[in-house]
Amino acid sequence: MTWRPILKWGDARLEESNAPVVDFDAALSELIHEMFEVSWKAPGLGLAAPQIGVNIRLAVLDLSVGKDPDAKLVIANPEIVSQQGREKVEEGCLSFPGMYTTLERPRQVTVSAYDETGKPFEIEGTGLLAQALCHEIDHLNGVLIVHHLRGLKRKMFVRKVKRLRESGVWT
Repeated sequence: MTWRPILKWGDARLEESNAPVVDFDAALSELIHEMFEVSWKAPGLGLAAPQIGVNIRLAVLDLSVGKDPDAKLVIANPEIVSQQGREKVEEGCLSFPGMYTTLERPRQVTVSAYDETGKPFEIEGTGLLAQALCHEIDHLNGVLIVHHLRGLKRKMFVRKVKRLRESGVWT
């Protein structure tokens, strides 16, 4: 089966607004399955629907990258309801392949969301899970890692992206 490609920075769909998930049906289940497959193949820890051109508030996470079936997490219409502490973390993004930067993220977050069946739930995350939740929710809000960068750090990051595009690494 052919999966949708992961969009790279520069594609306007990554920064568009995203509609809430309203239909928790078979089509959504198929999309969720595709998103996990695309994420694992990349490989990545998570994927937001806008990253494959579907502008809805849906993301999948799997910190095991497909190794543990119980590690799969689906978050539809997620909202961060609380956060505590701050820490500097190294972060990459499938929409910026091969690029990493240091960002500041909450040490702990509580997120309310809906699962793949439409059932509401809350999840608390610390460390890498907190970082991944924040990263995917950023995508659903049209925020990319480059938006967290300022000044010289941002200029250097953007310059590196431009060089990668010019070299043909980003197609």
